[in-house]
Amino acid sequence: MLAKHKAWVLVPALALALAACGSSEDDAADESPAAGDLTVGVSWNNFNEERWAKADEKAMKEVFEAEGIEYIKADAGSSAEKQLTDVENLISQGADAIIILAQDGTAIKPAVQKATDAGIPVIGYDRLIEDENAFYLSFDNKEVGRMQAQAIFDLVPKGNYVFIKGNQADANADFLRSGQEEVLTKAAGCSAITPENPDAACPIKNVGESYTDNWAPEKAQTNMEQFLTQNNNNVQAVVASNDGMAGGVVAALAAQGLAGKVPVSGQDGDAAAINRVALGTQTVSVWKNAFELGKAAARIAVVLAGGAALDEVEIDISDMGDSAPATGNGEAATFTTPGGVDVQSIILTPIPVGKTNLNVPIDAGWVTKDVACKGVPAGSVPACG
Repeated sequence: MLAKHKAWVLVPALALALAACGSSEDDAADESPAAGDLTVGVSWNNFNEERWAKADEKAMKEVFEAEGIEYIKADAGSSAEKQLTDVENLISQGADAIIILAQDGTAIKPAVQKATDAGIPVIGYDRLIEDENAFYLSFDNKEVGRMQAQAIFDLVPKGNYVFIKGNQADANADFLRSGQEEVLTKAAGCSAITPENPDAACPIKNVGESYTDNWAPEKAQTNMEQFLTQNNNNVQAVVASNDGMAGGVVAALAAQGLAGKVPVSGQDGDAAAINRVALGTQTVSVWKNAFELGKAAARIAVVLAGGAALDEVEIDISDMGDSAPATGNGEAATFTTPGGVDVQSIILTPIPVGKTNLNVPIDAGWVTKDVACKGVPAGSVPACG
């Protein structure tokens, strides 16, 4: 059953060729799942964020439409409680597999259990759910943190650093911070770069670090304003964990005349962030190509909906370019969570975007040149001309 299902997902042309050679409709039904009878549900934590509709969902729907899969969705509106109900509703609507972008990776576990009890496979999308019954698909978030920190350290090898972290309930916040810490301690030769464990000999001083509820830009701006006040504006670098928060940080810096003078990191490749990179007010946006992530999620969901076990997942990654997994060949691999839970996973590769390779997201159709280069002086950025 599984081998035949994989052939249907990965090599549709072969299935058509076999049908053309004289297989009856009944035989074809025996050889592969009835794609048109399958339904995949997606539980979004907050669909208001630009990225989800623009890229992730768009890529998913393209795969589902090509495979004849029915797509249903629910939006939790940033409510962990509502998301529990949303997943129950997706189950009741007949989902054969459920993709969950978790608002809270711990709070969502009862919903994962209900889906599992109903025989419905679950994919933890982009955000970790520490449950062996949830397949984990994301980018290498620790590597994102490494890339952010390296880009900032290359410009500021010593000085006062501020760390604007993500939502505390999201495991990605700590994955990112762990990668940042790994790079900075090694590069600067320090024992730790945390306010709680100051290293007197360390050339990098951590003068502010905070989680940010819901990764909200306005909260990041408020936190940054407080850190600037506490340090009399004596801040040389900011490691912000995503682009929305980086926007809040830049706004706080701009109010003090420091925008473009203090390097700031981010991630996601938000259009506004790409423009800030071109303008020089943000140093790097580590781009996680959400088109490829959404595509991978849909392919995994199709395989699981057709009856594959979590550890038997295998998808086509030949068209994923630089975002393809750094290891493996589209096959499930074991990922050990911070809590010691072994989950099946596929981990894609992020791409740091700075002024010198701004063309990468433009060429991919992620952002238009006009938007990326708005207000950029001629000749200052290669991609902008």
